[in-house]
Amino acid sequence: MSSYGELRYIVRILGTDIDGSLKIPYGLAKIRGVGINLGYAIARAAGVDTELRIGELTDEQVRKLEEVAKNPTAYGIPSWMLNRRFDPVTGKDLQLYGADLELSVKEDIQREMRIKSWRGVRHSLGLKVRGQRTRTTGRKGRTVGVSKRRQ
Repeated sequence: MSSYGELRYIVRILGTDIDGSLKIPYGLAKIRGVGINLGYAIARAAGVDTELRIGELTDEQVRKLEEVAKNPTAYGIPSWMLNRRFDPVTGKDLQLYGADLELSVKEDIQREMRIKSWRGVRHSLGLKVRGQRTRTTGRKGRTVGVSKRRQ
């Protein structure tokens, strides 16, 4: 059990080990699926001072942070801060973390490839998807350039 006097060096939140010397928003940002701004919002919604270090938190405060992170909209965090708005399966705004986030991104790409959308075709061909130039960049394999003429 931790109290304010001692500093834990590693704290486990949402299945991720976090360095206890980091301030709360930056520590929460180490969790895959949470950024610094969402970290601030979670800390404020949980009623925890954002200037504290992760290692200084009590077990009760860590539990409250996890509770807010698992259901952010119930604690007043706006839906535009969430990373999966209008999920195609459930139709709800969700906040995903860690392996769940990676799995959903993978499923989205597979769905686009299956329906043969433009993005899906680009993914399946291993080309750039978001409109970047491909004439000179994004090449794999041997470099292609101008060869000098032998004299």
